[in-house]
Amino acid sequence: MTASVKPEYHKTLFFRLLGIGIHQKLLAFASLIILLIIFSVTSPNFMQTSNMIAILQAASVNGVLAIAVTLVIITGGIDLSVGTLMTFCAVIAGVVLTYWGMPLPLGILAALLAGALCGLCSGTFVAKMHIPPFIATLGMMLILKGLSLVISGTRPIYFNDTPGFDQIARGSVIGELIPSLPIPNGVLILFIVAITASYILNRTILGRYAFAIGSNEEAVRLSGVNTARWKMTIYALAGSICGIAGILIASRLNSAQPALGLGYELEAIAAVVIGGTSLSGGRGTIVGTLIGALIIATLTNGLRVLAVAQEWQTIVTGAIIILAVYADMLRRKNTA
Repeated sequence: MTASVKPEYHKTLFFRLLGIGIHQKLLAFASLIILLIIFSVTSPNFMQTSNMIAILQAASVNGVLAIAVTLVIITGGIDLSVGTLMTFCAVIAGVVLTYWGMPLPLGILAALLAGALCGLCSGTFVAKMHIPPFIATLGMMLILKGLSLVISGTRPIYFNDTPGFDQIARGSVIGELIPSLPIPNGVLILFIVAITASYILNRTILGRYAFAIGSNEEAVRLSGVNTARWKMTIYALAGSICGIAGILIASRLNSAQPALGLGYELEAIAAVVIGGTSLSGGRGTIVGTLIGALIIATLTNGLRVLAVAQEWQTIVTGAIIILAVYADMLRRKNTA
């Protein structure tokens, strides 16, 4: 009985993931291009620079949340609390920066730590107490929703007295260097988070164990690996990424809205599934998740530009989630 998963297992798994991942990413990317072409033809205002930037800005928050969900789903779990956790982290930042008057870096750090702690709690429920991930994170979602309302007194917390906070997401470092390319900082942060998460998944032991646990947790456990510890670590990492999303959305609104958050988890999960991450675990890529987030943002923006009613936008999003899950089921049958 060995102390870790054999290198041959990782090598075989890597090549399997590479082949499947490239196929799915190409399919998702082709879908994104088709959507862009359709909306460009049907609306002359769609391809304007300002609208393209709006799509990227909208994808930044959902994309960061989707990256957090990707890490969890790869292990074979699910996290329904990411939306309310994002809000809770924003509220914590508001308390530290507005109520306590602390410096901006401390407010950001508090949000990240709050996210990591809540993620660790969810991971403990799943890994140590063996509560099904769906139930554990559903309970955490309700707890965090209530805590956000209690801590904030059910009122929004504004960051008007925190200089520079609104520039975290709405400012443009790239725009200052290249005035013709005013890409918001929120988009830049999204890609930094994506690159970091991709490196963790593909180049570190945490990422290797995430894929291995999602593929066959029992085999990994029998090989001598403390799977509970690694799952808790992954949930904590996902929680800290939700903290980044909380900072981004609070910066965009220049306020922490305690009633916000519900529904974001569905769009995040939709982006993950569309991007090719399997809900059964063991397979997924950050690049695919990014493409999925862009597809959701493009679809929502395009329907809005075409003046499609909000209720129909919701119906379309739900239909896409069902189709994406069905496509995932077909992929699993073909690769079984």
